[in-house]
Amino acid sequence: MTQRNARLATARPNMFRCRYVHKARSYALGACLLAFCLLLPTVLLAWGSIGHMTVAYVAYQKLTPATKARVRDLLKLNPDYAAWEKQVPAGASADEHDQMIFMIAATWADDIKGDSKYSDDGPNPNTPDGASSSQSIGYTDLLRHHYWHFIDTPYYIDGTSGYTVPTPNAQTQIAAFRTVLSSTQPDDLKSYDLVWLLHLIGDIHQPLHASTRVSAAEAKGDAGGNTVKLKGDAASNLHSYWDDLPGADCNFCNNKAHCVDRAIVLGKSLKPATAKASHISDAAKWISESFNYSRTAVYKTPIASADGPYTIVPGATYERAALALANRRVALAGARLAEVLNTELK
Repeated sequence: MTQRNARLATARPNMFRCRYVHKARSYALGACLLAFCLLLPTVLLAWGSIGHMTVAYVAYQKLTPATKARVRDLLKLNPDYAAWEKQVPAGASADEHDQMIFMIAATWADDIKGDSKYSDDGPNPNTPDGASSSQSIGYTDLLRHHYWHFIDTPYYIDGTSGYTVPTPNAQTQIAAFRTVLSSTQPDDLKSYDLVWLLHLIGDIHQPLHASTRVSAAEAKGDAGGNTVKLKGDAASNLHSYWDDLPGADCNFCNNKAHCVDRAIVLGKSLKPATAKASHISDAAKWISESFNYSRTAVYKTPIASADGPYTIVPGATYERAALALANRRVALAGARLAEVLNTELK
């Protein structure tokens, strides 16, 4: 499968998936490890940290007191919890402390991609490679599981057919994690599955985390838009562009405090998702929504059927529509995450 490319940061507010970092340009602040990222061309990203933390912020506002307490206890079992606590500003209230930890935890599944304790599995890190790809063993699992971040639903554009969706993927893992969280399994396993679930529900609300464009020219797909090149004042490829819509200043940051603040501002500005949409609990329907948006909002003018390069003009029709859709998807992901935790977490 083709390499997944990602731009690490933009001057505007980032969202969902980048599987491989091929080109790193960053306006990231302070503690962001730009030099580190540039030296690791195969590090993976998803919605950027701000996008994922915004999803978590929206969700946290909707959690019941009992769910907040349960989540707090489970997150304390994460091996990076002490590092998260160091990022909480002095003087934060107990609820502000727990909210910030919850928001940072939503980025953990991406952060381990830059952690040397973890490793890739198989010859292609984006492709599952045997039984270990689906293992459920908690924090003793030191694989990065890049392929859990997305599901490559084929979008056929020229009558081509026969693409097989790799498994495990985001859909299979969301189902597995939800089963554990609603069970009597040990808390260590629930903690691990919780941090992954916080992340993956955000991921699959990004259209290009739920589709790959398939044609005779690209029988293996376009890697969720990563082979579609862009030029001008935009990211290096279509997938990176969509990932970066809510903001990307804090990918691989040692301290996410300033990005937490940005995520809170963005979260407060979002129009709430409707109750009807929020109550849809079937992940297959979430994925279907994202897939349909890839057809109707992503692969449209100026994007044509080839791999470009194309120019997306800042502030033009495509970008305005993309930003509006990204905001709606972030708000909806947060509402659905809260619904899942409130109703299923034991």
